[in-house]
Amino acid sequence: MMKETTIRLTMAQALVKYLQMQKVDIDGEIKPLFAGVFAIFGHGNVAGLGEALYHAQESLPTYRAHNEQAMAHSAIAFAKANNRQQMMAATTSVGPGALNMVTAAALAHVNRLPVLLLPGDTFATREPDPVLQQIEDWNDATITPNDCFKPVSRFFDRITRPEQLLNSLPQAMRVLTDPLECGPATIAIPQDVQTMAFDYPLHFFNEKVHRVRRLGADEAELAAVIDIIQSAKQPLVIAGGGLHYSSALEEFLHFVDTYQLPVGETQAGKGALPWDHPSNLGSIGVTGSTAVNTLAAEADVVIAVGSRLQDFTSSSRALFKPEAKIISLNINGFDANKHYGLPLVADAKRTLPQLTAGLRGWQVSFNWLTQAEMLRQQWNETVSIAMTDRGSDLPTDAEVIGAVNRAAGDQDIVVCAAGGLPGELHKLWRTQYDKGYHVEYGFSCMGYEIAGGLGVKMAKPDSEVFVMIGDGSYLMLNSEIATSVMLGKKLVLVVLDNRGYGCINRLQHACGGAGFNNLLKDCNTVEEGAPKTDFAAHARSLGAVAEKVANINELEQALNRAKLSSVTYVITLDTDPLSTTESGGSWWEVAVPEVSEREQVRAARIRYELAKQQQVI
Repeated sequence: MMKETTIRLTMAQALVKYLQMQKVDIDGEIKPLFAGVFAIFGHGNVAGLGEALYHAQESLPTYRAHNEQAMAHSAIAFAKANNRQQMMAATTSVGPGALNMVTAAALAHVNRLPVLLLPGDTFATREPDPVLQQIEDWNDATITPNDCFKPVSRFFDRITRPEQLLNSLPQAMRVLTDPLECGPATIAIPQDVQTMAFDYPLHFFNEKVHRVRRLGADEAELAAVIDIIQSAKQPLVIAGGGLHYSSALEEFLHFVDTYQLPVGETQAGKGALPWDHPSNLGSIGVTGSTAVNTLAAEADVVIAVGSRLQDFTSSSRALFKPEAKIISLNINGFDANKHYGLPLVADAKRTLPQLTAGLRGWQVSFNWLTQAEMLRQQWNETVSIAMTDRGSDLPTDAEVIGAVNRAAGDQDIVVCAAGGLPGELHKLWRTQYDKGYHVEYGFSCMGYEIAGGLGVKMAKPDSEVFVMIGDGSYLMLNSEIATSVMLGKKLVLVVLDNRGYGCINRLQHACGGAGFNNLLKDCNTVEEGAPKTDFAAHARSLGAVAEKVANINELEQALNRAKLSSVTYVITLDTDPLSTTESGGSWWEVAVPEVSEREQVRAARIRYELAKQQQVI
């Protein structure tokens, strides 16, 4: 008998089987590339993909969520916590379910994080058109809601024939696993095509083991960079998120220790060094430490490793002096060429040892190192004071952070995303654990926090995961509290209720504006004012254990109870909407109106124009 060379499967069955056969080599251990699939079923995916997933639960588990955007956030957070080496997929029905994932796709796109999005789509045959939830464009019959994924996906395809998977899936895997192109891959799957059968070649389902591609440095670029660094007397190193994704922390530590280099950490790079390492001067930029930002303003050479140098890192291009030379070691040439810098397009883990060896004999100015150490000690004292309970009527964000930080163990993780908390955390949070700080501040997406915490807990089940979230973000997206309880993935949530969008209220005042439409007291409400949300009662209704506390002392006691809990535990307290850590920080460009009736706005415009003169455009 002739050996069979094909297998007849529906498109959905073939898709699932292919995902099952994707593996990844992590430090010599072969693991599944896809740890599971988040799914909310509807008519656009339940009969096809849903049926296929049902039969694959043992090796490709399916997780039911409560919100499509949230489940995609969880999948993205899972990948980030795993340094992009393992990932998840997310599938929805057509229409509103699919569109709910677009925001998450953008978040993954901005942060260079992998997630496979599988939105259901309308009938490829168009025979029953218009179907439920279909958008009709009378000038373009090919348009569906899934076209919205195109600008926020690194790879996009719509499968209109089952055999198209043969070309589409390998390309999606290429993007998801490539350090340079990494980001969301979207494959739209029409509900009728999901159920169509095809004789797929058996070799299509051979096991595929993915490994991190490590691009080497161009010899001329490396030599030029070494020449520039050797001329430096006052260097500063920026630790970016790429250090984590490259698994280059050991090489980075050796590089920094060899030359005693002062280091500032970006949001994504935080944790690259333990907080108390003698070279770690804290955060950089708009939410940076006084220590790092002082050195940044005086540095003659800035060495950015794995950073996309966004405005919060560079203080809207006003942090470094014009004559400073910027070197950017980055796997992505697009990022490496920013700020008129000298690019070193290469993998950090492979290239940092070459830099270390090539700089042999180089010495940094003794006075520079002395200044750096003095600034580091001063900043650490500032942080300790800021996080100390001062017994005020309304605790500050910094005091709450101090309590949570003291409660966290060495391998525990804090999760946050938007508002004022990320800035305070960037300045103040202390971690010894390289994955102990998980803050999404590329897209700064309100609503990421709880869902992201769930993804982190799924990736790091042995760590206590502390989600710090404001009342605004909580009210935007809280449904995954119920999902965390359902899945047995315990989180500790600390909800800081400042009665509104406190961060943007402060920014509004800084730009000369009157308090308007941010704090609830400044909004259009009924005569008796906006209702006071009982966050503890709400969390209990979703299955969590919850309590409200009045001060830092009560918070610390509640955190001890939370750590003993076996289910998600929510602690809420009222906080000061106006107070923030004044030390550190730097200018951030937020445009101020040229014309205004308010004197405060006109004064802010003058300050704005003066600050812009410091920009290096």
